[in-house]
Amino acid sequence: MGTFIIEGGHALKGDIHPQGAKNEALQILCAVLLTSDPVTINNVPDIIDVNKLIDLLSHLGVKVTKNGTSSYTFQADNVDLDFLQSEDYKILGRGLRGSIMLVGPLLARFGQGFIPRPGGDKIGRRRLDTHFEGFIKLGAKFRYNKEEYFYGVEAEELTGTHMLLDEASVTGTANIVMAAVMAKGITTIYNAACEPYLQQLCKMLVRMGAKISGIGSNLLTIEGVSELGGTEHRILPDMIEIGSWIGLAAMTKSEVTIKNVAYDELGLIPSTFRKLGITLERRGDDVYIPAHKDGYEIQNYIDGSILTISDAPWPGFTPDLLSIVLVVATQARGSLLIHQKMFESRLFFVDKLIDMGAKIILCDPHRASVIGHDFQSSLKATTMTSPDIRAGISLLIAALSAKGTSTIHNIEQIDRGYQNIDGRLKQIGAHIQRIS
Repeated sequence: MGTFIIEGGHALKGDIHPQGAKNEALQILCAVLLTSDPVTINNVPDIIDVNKLIDLLSHLGVKVTKNGTSSYTFQADNVDLDFLQSEDYKILGRGLRGSIMLVGPLLARFGQGFIPRPGGDKIGRRRLDTHFEGFIKLGAKFRYNKEEYFYGVEAEELTGTHMLLDEASVTGTANIVMAAVMAKGITTIYNAACEPYLQQLCKMLVRMGAKISGIGSNLLTIEGVSELGGTEHRILPDMIEIGSWIGLAAMTKSEVTIKNVAYDELGLIPSTFRKLGITLERRGDDVYIPAHKDGYEIQNYIDGSILTISDAPWPGFTPDLLSIVLVVATQARGSLLIHQKMFESRLFFVDKLIDMGAKIILCDPHRASVIGHDFQSSLKATTMTSPDIRAGISLLIAALSAKGTSTIHNIEQIDRGYQNIDGRLKQIGAHIQRIS
């Protein structure tokens, strides 16, 4: 288990380049199974979750060619369907939440898809019903081995239909779209997720020959085709990482420029951080954050009531950044209510922040009230363990702002979502050391 040793209290300065988006990469990589032609993917992040999925594709028989530091070509012209029933597949599939999105393209192209109950962050219940209900509506037969927690769907032919999703699940929508693009007839998906990463997947599928309309809305119409071809695709910058760097800059009173952020795809992220009192400027396609030497003040609502920041399906604020907002609020001027609606375990990491001296009241598993210090007192260094990706980066930001030397264990959780994070932070002046 790896560990970070962080000496906090140092201002950072310089440029930082966001990695390719983790959540987009997991969808896009699964889509290479839809064709026997080569598919080239650029701006692939070098992180644990993505590398696990690439390894899993390789075990499935997909030819993987690394073209450069962040570019790969995949060719799924000899997929080993027998591997889907093997113990190795069950072990590899369990270690990655994103493996669930292999099922849709496998079902579409080969008439069968199997997956063990996937792993990932322990942030609360993350059900798979939306995925499999969609497959069933397309005509697949569903089976589940309770002893081995092994899911399967099979169909001789998928048929287009109308479906209303019970929730706007991003991975569920992606999985159903990948199944529907080769179904016979027309499929309409209402209450579809419309995140930029889902839009990216749909645009890539269109370039491969799929017929999809309504991209960017919550109503997708898909006319099935018999086969898809190869393409080249570039993954967007990771909006969660961009939000993390905004929070880091403010919390450490640092002057930072985040380069090439695809600003028009950031949605509510810039305006939400501005509500916390953080100054950020758009400079071309970069985001510049000046050193907040006088701190930052949380806005109240017009009637004077306390600001509430909550998550919602896109174009609402992403749940993956609520942990960042929470930690940034601990040093703000004013108070804030965080309402995490989606996951019931994601706020439990606040105990570590309270140990560091933060003023936080955990109202219930979904809500936390934060009273900012206004930098009148620093957070105190401590020893802690990262419970998941987003809590891990939040604790790292807290440690970089704290007085003294902090230790963070289980940093593999952070590595699952952030590429070479200690190396990149050192380049802008962070005092951080990785110990194996």
